[in-house]
Amino acid sequence: MRTSEPHTPETLLPDPVHVTVGGARIATYVLTPDRETPVGDVVFCHGTPWSAQVWAAAARHLGSGRQVFLWDMPGYGRSSQDPEVPVDLASQMSRFAELLAHWGLERPDVVAHDIGGAVALGAHLLHGSEYAGLFLWDVVTLDPWGSPFFRLVAEHTDVFTQLPAALHAALVREYIAGAAHGELTAGSLDVLSEPWLGSRGQEAFYRQISALRPEHTRAVVARLGQVRCPVAIGWGAQDPWIPVEQAARLQELLPGNPPVHLLDDVGHLAPIEAPSRVFRALGDWLAGSGSGGG
Repeated sequence: MRTSEPHTPETLLPDPVHVTVGGARIATYVLTPDRETPVGDVVFCHGTPWSAQVWAAAARHLGSGRQVFLWDMPGYGRSSQDPEVPVDLASQMSRFAELLAHWGLERPDVVAHDIGGAVALGAHLLHGSEYAGLFLWDVVTLDPWGSPFFRLVAEHTDVFTQLPAALHAALVREYIAGAAHGELTAGSLDVLSEPWLGSRGQEAFYRQISALRPEHTRAVVARLGQVRCPVAIGWGAQDPWIPVEQAARLQELLPGNPPVHLLDDVGHLAPIEAPSRVFRALGDWLAGSGSGGG
């Protein structure tokens, strides 16, 4: 079923500023508001196989009053795709904690999607990063996660990296399109798939999939009751990748019975499938319990 809302415009982010954190070259994006004193800081974390572009429209929407920070995790987007740089979740968790320190952010609000949720939770629970609030969207954290496709790639990475370029490109676009409940625009598919094209991008695509292991989220899950900031949960009710039932399970495991925002007729890519509803949820959350709240 097609959603009734326009999808996110193709790209709204400035050229990245690259910084080196934890030995990895990371593409970062900072949106500074026109007002002299921002009302708060917001950091966005993307998931797989996405990049900061998945949050571009939301970042622009919030950037009118807040200082907004985004990053492409190493292995993704415009960050390093060096095969020597680890792209497992444990490495991304520690890097995110270091990046927050590099930015000089002590208690930002953090918005995280997919494995970005595991990364943000890991930086908080395992590496001591403090947040004013945390909004988790369709996050990869609870078992089971990892599709049969993930397992197939992990077992045959060398085969997938040798696929003809045209066949690989078609596979990537189909895989990305399959995350949505409705039909993504050609422009959105182009932006989300572009970093994975070419020989280096093709190798990086299968490398990051094969590096993702559920065991790297289990230490986080064991500590969910120790989260030290207000949390909200957002989920596409028709998420084809992570069952919506996991939203209720997270709500039970996190302190304070956090609110759950379910978006009908939306799949795994809420920021692109239903941008205005995501904007509204983020705005209400920041006004109530995040750094912009009273």
